[in-house]
Amino acid sequence: MDPTATRLLGRTGVALTQLGFGGAPLGDLFETVDDAQAQATFAAAWQAGIRYYDTAPWYGRGQSEHRTGRFLYRLPRQDYVLSTKVGRVLFAPAHPERFDRGFWAGGLTFQHRFDYSYDGIMRAYEDCLQRLGIPRVDLLLIHDLDFWHHATEAKVAAYLAQLFTSGWRALAQLKESGEIRGIGAGINELGMMPRFLDLIDIDFFLVALRYTLMEQPVLDAELPRCAERGVGIVIGGVLNSGILATGAVAGAKYNYADASPEALAKVARIEAICRKHDVPLIAAALQFPLGHPSVASVIPGAITAAQVESNLAHFRRAIPNDLWADLKRDGLLHPDAPTPH
Repeated sequence: MDPTATRLLGRTGVALTQLGFGGAPLGDLFETVDDAQAQATFAAAWQAGIRYYDTAPWYGRGQSEHRTGRFLYRLPRQDYVLSTKVGRVLFAPAHPERFDRGFWAGGLTFQHRFDYSYDGIMRAYEDCLQRLGIPRVDLLLIHDLDFWHHATEAKVAAYLAQLFTSGWRALAQLKESGEIRGIGAGINELGMMPRFLDLIDIDFFLVALRYTLMEQPVLDAELPRCAERGVGIVIGGVLNSGILATGAVAGAKYNYADASPEALAKVARIEAICRKHDVPLIAAALQFPLGHPSVASVIPGAITAAQVESNLAHFRRAIPNDLWADLKRDGLLHPDAPTPH
């Protein structure tokens, strides 16, 4: 599969390289990365022809946006597609010396608040541009409006209402004025896409963790509904936080946590079929989502140039159709999952 070939993202008219670049790891997600290494990682992606870059204020609390911007801002703006996210406003903590970084290994010392109102989205958008040092982004996403981050139905419903009655006006205004070319939402869990589709005229979803070689529950109802509406899909978390790269090894991460025995067992079975066909597990994982016609790009992260080069090599790896057939036969892949050819 050609990583630099492009696909249109839904009805936005924006063409994305099939292999994009996910910016969370360069926000010091699981380990700290120095600036020189981060820039070398971006350079490897650029030199290979990757032209879609995704970041967010949450990734390292501004760190990923700063690093993304420092690499891209000198390059011809028409030569790449850039997306970032709104929904959080960053601010200085009252007591920096007691700042809790949470699960970020490093990153910057900024607190955040959720705000999906008109003013909150405009503030977040303008702050994004300042951190990036780039005067416009192509795609802007509503970030983390889900149960992972808000826990209760009351909070999720309240923030959805805030978005519908206030924040959506900001996003629509930015698109109508030509400042952005598409509006998306980042989704981490099953059941949220229909709620967005019922509320707003969204252009695309960035689906993290839920359409991968490990799990495809969105195929039952959510992706078909997106296809009916012409809503595009970008796939994040394509390696499920690492387990589809490392395989079933001790300490493997699955969806931001240590993998359960059940997850390890399933990956081991997938790995066995991949070995039968002489295909690395990661190659199958990177290519699988692009079998779906609504998917425009997969955006794995990387923290070294070597990881970028590895992703590229695995993305180009030829995969026989029989591998997908064997996964379906053994109940390891959704029976209706469209697969690459």
